[in-house]
Amino acid sequence: MLKDLPTDIRPDARYLFYLHGAIIEEEELRPEHPTFGFYEYEAILDSLAAHRLVVISEARKPGTNVSTYAEKVTGQIERLLETGVPPEHISVVGHSKGGAIAIMTSSSLKNDKVNFAFMACCSHRLLQNPEVDLRGRILSIYEASDEWFGSCQKAFDQASHPLVTHEIEIHTGEGHGAFYRPIPEWVNPVVEWVKIGE
Repeated sequence: MLKDLPTDIRPDARYLFYLHGAIIEEEELRPEHPTFGFYEYEAILDSLAAHRLVVISEARKPGTNVSTYAEKVTGQIERLLETGVPPEHISVVGHSKGGAIAIMTSSSLKNDKVNFAFMACCSHRLLQNPEVDLRGRILSIYEASDEWFGSCQKAFDQASHPLVTHEIEIHTGEGHGAFYRPIPEWVNPVVEWVKIGE
């Protein structure tokens, strides 16, 4: 796994940006939530990388601004595109606050072929943000028992450009913590989504 783009960018590789939840900013690489248990950040990265994906992810600093970090990710993606990486080989996967960053990246990048996966991140407040105007191939996954976040369908409906979307409601009973660990219920559909056409 990498914290930034590799020095040797190969157009034939598939690049995945993983954006973690806010708890990693606030504590450490394996923080423990009183309700949801440990956030297995490194295990998640290992699980994604096992599918022959170049995984790029860094533990963000405390209080990271969502829009500012989305601009950083947008710039990294633009560098990949300029180097000849097909947009279909680039994916942004985010959970919770990381999902909000992925949403803002989709809105700022404005590329219809880059892949996105939003996990447990769509809230009424976020969807009211006038800067949210999604673009790209977008997968949304949320947990039925999550009391904080739900469907992204409203964001899909209000997009100004046609989208390719798919949404999945999972039923693990783990609430928001369903994405704290690399379980098949979300890992498998994410990998299938980002490796489409392979």
